Amino acid sequence: MSTEKPSVLFVCVHNAGRSQMAAGYLRALGGDNVEVRSAGSEPKDQINPVAIEAMAEEGIDITGNTPKILTVDAVKESDVVITMGCGDACPIFPGKRYEDWELEDPAGKEIVTVRRVRDDIRGRVEALLAEIAPAA
Repeated sequence: MSTEKPSVLFVCVHNAGRSQMAAGYLRALGGDNVEVRSAGSEPKDQINPVAIEAMAEEGIDITGNTPKILTVDAVKESDVVITMGCGDACPIFPGKRYEDWELEDPAGKEIVTVRRVRDDIRGRVEALLAEIAPAA
């Protein structure tokens, strides 16, 4: 990683579900060992309430988060850029790690589906964290 503390940017279209859940997990599991950002190409005005509910079941509060627009600076400032299976085209900068996690969009879905997406995200975040900040 290019910095002492690795920085991860999670991107999905609306920045209201998948990317917010991933950011919530990375903040909770990585603590001060990692910097976390999330953004979307077409952010909604609020976080998906079912995603908030699903994360609350895990003891992670994402109610205070706000969807943000994806910027070139957010990509520049991140070591790892993860898109959430939504076809977003991120600016490409040398030396960055890019991944696309193909995940079902939880928008408009029942809690059972959102829990499945949440659990998939948790496993991926745990694996990522083990790679980029093993001391966490």
